[in-house]
Amino acid sequence: MLSDKMKNKFHQPHDAWLSLKHILTLVRLESKSSYQIGFCQMDSSTNDVIRDCPPFFKVYKDGRVERYFVTQPVPAGLDRTAGVQTKDVVISPAVKARIFMPQSTTPGQKLPLLVHYHGGGFSIGSAFDTVTYKVVAPLVKQANIVVVSIDYRVAPEHPLPIAHDDSWVGLQWVASHANGQGPEPWLNDNADPSRIFLAGESAGANIAHFVAVLAGATKLVGLKIRGMLLVHPYFGTREPNDNELDKYVCPTSTEFDNDPIVNPAADPKLKEMACERVIVLVAEEDGFRNRREAYYETLTKSGWRGKVEFFETKGEGHCFHVVIDNHNTEVLKNKMVDFINKDI
Repeated sequence: MLSDKMKNKFHQPHDAWLSLKHILTLVRLESKSSYQIGFCQMDSSTNDVIRDCPPFFKVYKDGRVERYFVTQPVPAGLDRTAGVQTKDVVISPAVKARIFMPQSTTPGQKLPLLVHYHGGGFSIGSAFDTVTYKVVAPLVKQANIVVVSIDYRVAPEHPLPIAHDDSWVGLQWVASHANGQGPEPWLNDNADPSRIFLAGESAGANIAHFVAVLAGATKLVGLKIRGMLLVHPYFGTREPNDNELDKYVCPTSTEFDNDPIVNPAADPKLKEMACERVIVLVAEEDGFRNRREAYYETLTKSGWRGKVEFFETKGEGHCFHVVIDNHNTEVLKNKMVDFINKDI
């Protein structure tokens, strides 16, 4: 449990990702079913560092990349404690995914399917680690849904928009199961393509938005996207230090005002987004909170015909629910479950 002193430090209104770094240093490594993070020991060699991007990674002159911390993998299989079962699949040579299902399912019953994209500044994390497990497993059990978490390639080895392209490939793969004859039996037998949700936290929420717009603009066939859950979504910043990181992980990006990846207001296809409902979830002490508010306002004025709602957690920081188990975490989780279960 975190001390009040460290919680206060986490809630300082400085860079949200740096705050997250402070919290992560305090997390104890435990069993496979709990949140695990191991900090990398940085190489003490004399190689020059050409780019230092805390709390994500540093790049050496010889091209070597070292991350400030790495998350631990969770083996796929049956987890009776969590009440879920998982299976890993290969979508393409570059893209993989983990499928989550309730431990017990009713033969012939099709469940809503949520396509999930993990956070991590486009540069850390995976669909197979303890962070994703902590976020996704409770939703699977409480909402009684199937989840496909897409494991996209990350920067800086794979600069943006590769993560977005991989994530789009993942959604297309999900759509290939719409007629019940896709490559994965778990989806053919258990997932309802007429009840699709997209979700992500932080950078993953950015990706979820991206694929929702692309699905609408390209008229993706086979899926009915009922809703999208954007948890503390990251949509860039004009702050010089953070903007430099954006430019490094996405070297082909245009300036902030013209880049739809970080500025949805610049996307002429926004109103075509293939989604009926959106919930934008924010944290009061999040350093990028103003960008979440701007997204909400942009969407309401875009001409998009869906419904958008805004939910704020008071007194918490960026992605607090990933590292803290408290009343606010439960409230946030229940809000997400209620959004998924509404009208379906």
